Amino acid sequence: MPTAFRVAMALCISTLFVGLGANAQSLPKEVATRAEIYPIPSLTISDQQFLSGDAAAGKPVTVAGEFRVAQGTGKLPVVVLMHGSSGVGATTEAWVHALNAMGISTFVIDGFTGRGLTVVGPNQALLGRLNLIVDIYRSLEILAKHPRVDPDRIVLMGFSRGGQATLYASLERFHKLWNKSGIQFAAYIPFYPDCSTTYQSDAEVAARPIRIFHGAPDDYNPVKSCKAFVERLKAAGRDVVLTEYPDSAHGFDSGLLGLNTVAVSTNAQTVRNCRIKEGDGGVLMNGDTNAPFSYKDACVELNPHVGGNPKTAAEARKAVEEFLQVLLKLG
Repeated sequence: MPTAFRVAMALCISTLFVGLGANAQSLPKEVATRAEIYPIPSLTISDQQFLSGDAAAGKPVTVAGEFRVAQGTGKLPVVVLMHGSSGVGATTEAWVHALNAMGISTFVIDGFTGRGLTVVGPNQALLGRLNLIVDIYRSLEILAKHPRVDPDRIVLMGFSRGGQATLYASLERFHKLWNKSGIQFAAYIPFYPDCSTTYQSDAEVAARPIRIFHGAPDDYNPVKSCKAFVERLKAAGRDVVLTEYPDSAHGFDSGLLGLNTVAVSTNAQTVRNCRIKEGDGGVLMNGDTNAPFSYKDACVELNPHVGGNPKTAAEARKAVEEFLQVLLKLG
């Protein structure tokens, strides 16, 4: 289906929400008063192209974002949500409802559909790990100009691959290379990100809070590497907190949907035993072999576990809500 047609259809659907604005007070708190679908002009680029700032080598692509305007008047705070390796799913919807109920609008990025992707877990090489950061910054350009958005109160939140993008979107170097919006996120909230890659100058992050949520038994993106990164950030005087939950597998916040089982993510690739570092010219190197990193390297393993934990998911949601309540100065 042509992109223009998809966008037109989505915009038609969004008009269904227009009439709700006048009756916002009678709606359940978690219901947005309006939904808008935005085409996001972006690029598909390799990690090396991203790290080198080589925009000219990228392939133009249009991805999409769904903006839900929370109940309230004037310019509202927004949380941008970035999905993981399986795309936008039901857990994202649970977070959208929780945030909208707080009076926070949401902007959900779909970085896959416009690129012809649905999942990348079994083949992470289908899309550069840093590519989603380009989508994130391009979304910031859209939100910076929106009349219902407070540009000083936009928060970035992401999960797994999207959590990794959220974490590293905080790097000052990446902002200088790719963020053309003229504004900065108010905070970064990564859920169970992969922290196995060391980038040049990666302790130089934006002067904004970073709040990481992770599970102790996570064998997809183990928390150990994130702990090491957090210690480096703290040593550099950055505002970063890592909250670790017991009995919480990768994707534990799917417990918000009542899911309480853990299963193997069949054939999904994990770099849990890899040490990846940025080399000269933006080439990602295998720290053990000192050769360019590939998903065919021996350190790449398969079949990590995923699953929900309703108890710790509720605790994480409460922690996020309390953090945002203070940060965004909500009434």
